[in-house]
This record gives sequence, C-alpha cells and structure tokens, in this order.
Amino acid sequence: MTLLTFRVIFLAAALSLALSPPLIWLTRRAGFVDVPGSAAHKTHARPVPLAGGWVIVIITLALSYGMASLRVSPVWEILLPSLIVFVFGLWDDLKGASAPLKLTGQIIAAVIVIANGVHVRLLEPQYNWINWGLSLLWIVGITNAFNFVDSFDGLAAGLAGSSAAFFMLATFDSGQLHLSLFSAVLLGVCLGAYFFNVTPAHSFLGDSGSQWLGFSLAALAIAYNPQGFLRTQSWFVPVLLLGVPIFDASLVVISRLRRGRPVYKAGIDHTYHRLVAFGMSTSRAVLLMHVTALMLGFLAFITISMPPIWANAVYGLCVLGWAGALAFFDDKKRWP
Repeated sequence: MTLLTFRVIFLAAALSLALSPPLIWLTRRAGFVDVPGSAAHKTHARPVPLAGGWVIVIITLALSYGMASLRVSPVWEILLPSLIVFVFGLWDDLKGASAPLKLTGQIIAAVIVIANGVHVRLLEPQYNWINWGLSLLWIVGITNAFNFVDSFDGLAAGLAGSSAAFFMLATFDSGQLHLSLFSAVLLGVCLGAYFFNVTPAHSFLGDSGSQWLGFSLAALAIAYNPQGFLRTQSWFVPVLLLGVPIFDASLVVISRLRRGRPVYKAGIDHTYHRLVAFGMSTSRAVLLMHVTALMLGFLAFITISMPPIWANAVYGLCVLGWAGALAFFDDKKRWP
C-alpha cells in the first residue's frame, strides 16, 4: 500500500505537469484568462490562463476512475457533488457570478455530500440535525476559505497540497485506504499545479479550482475517522490541518464587518497582502504561510496522542494565538 501511494503521487504529479502546458495554451487561445486590473485585487502584469482548476479536476477524476481501488470506493460520494462547485466556479470565472449564486451551488453540493452520509458525528444520532448543520457550515466555510486564500501565486495550491499530504498519512493510519489514495491524488495534482502557479504564474486556479480544492478537502476532513482516539481529543485535527485558510477567512470577514464593507467583495486585505504591507517580501510572505500550515499539521498529530485534557489545552493555546494574530493584523492603527 505504501508503494502504491507513492506511485499514485508520482503519476498524478507527472500527469499534472504534462497536461498543464496544452491546457494553458488552449485556455489562452479561448480567451479564458484572468485579465489584470479587472478588479482591485488583480494586480498581475499580464493576462494569465485559468487552466489550473481544469488540470486538477480532470486528472483527479481520471485517476480516481482509472484505479480499481477508487472506482468503486466511497470517494465518489465526495467527487460527484464536488463537480457542482466546479461548474459554479467556472461560471464565475467565465461570466462573473454573484455571491448568492456561488453560495447556492456550494450549499447544494454540501447537502448532497451530507445526504451521502459524509457528515460530522460529534453528537449522538438523536442530535444529527446539529451534526448536519455543523457539516454544512464546515464544508461551505472551507470552500470559501480556499477561495479567499488564493490571493497570490502558489499560495492556495501549496496549502492544499500540504493539507492533502497530512490527510494522506492520517487516513492511512486510520485504515481508510481509499481516502489515503484519494489524498495522494490530490497531493500529486497540487504539486503539478503549483509548478505552473508560482511566480511568475503561467496558470491560475481560478474560482473553479480554489473552490473545488476547498470543498474536496473539507469533505475529506469530515470523512476522516481516526481509530483508537476519543472524539474529544481528535476533533480539532482537521481544524489545525486547514488552520491557515481558516485564519485568513476569519481575518477578512471580521475586518470587513468592522469597517462596514461587503464580506463577499474581493479586495487586497488578506493575510498575504498584510504581510507584504508590513514589510515582508512577496516570496517570504507565501513561504511563511506555507511553513505555518506545516507546523500546525505537525502539532495536530503531536497532540492527538495526548490525554484529552492536554490535547484540548494545546488547542486552546492555538485559539489564543489565533485571536492574538487577528488582533495584531487587524489593529486599525496598523491596518486602516
């Protein structure tokens, strides 16, 4: 199984690297590009093809269907609804979709995933309505968090690849081998997409790609079921693995609400933009966010084996750190 996992990562990355150039050419010829200056946050110098999302989704579907171990596995309970999010994202990339319309697509896809049995189980079955509500909030929230954090070249692809790598190891350890292989596919396609998405970007993920990655990882996090650990000591693992996008979305939402600005309107007030405004170089700002994601992932699996009281104490310290970072980044003296 370990050897198969590495073969899957290699194959997904190789196919992603091979398919990207022709799709970049095709999307450029079709005029499916992100035009600089078309919105306040679009500061790139030249039109960039929106090929990244296509590459990620096509290869993920092809490999998931091509491998016998995934073709009849429960991953399709996630993959098929995820296509709804991808289609609504494409609509936004091509024509520009309103926030309510995109949210509608995300909710429809999330409800289908929940109806397929992929939902959190924090509470007993008689309280499933709460479990379903939390699942809906989580999936829609993480989907948008990845859309938010896709604010500079390579950022979202790198964060998604990092999260997929941790989920690959975690689901392997929990005996959910189909989820481990699915995570390996996500890791591989993110590696290939990352190569063409880093500065200077030859391809963007687009809303279709970033939302699809967020949706898939959110559902994967719910499907992950650690064995041998109490829910009181393992529930925070997915939160830490996706901690950087969660922080960025929290920062943007809180900041815009405090200033009376629309939450859904794109802007240059994300974590990355603030790090650069505070004097950090663009490459180091991206690197800091990637390293932070890795450190949170390490911390998640260090603490999961602790007694519940200590594990939750560590998580409580992380929450305090999150609150302190929010206060620092959104101090109106530092960020008007």
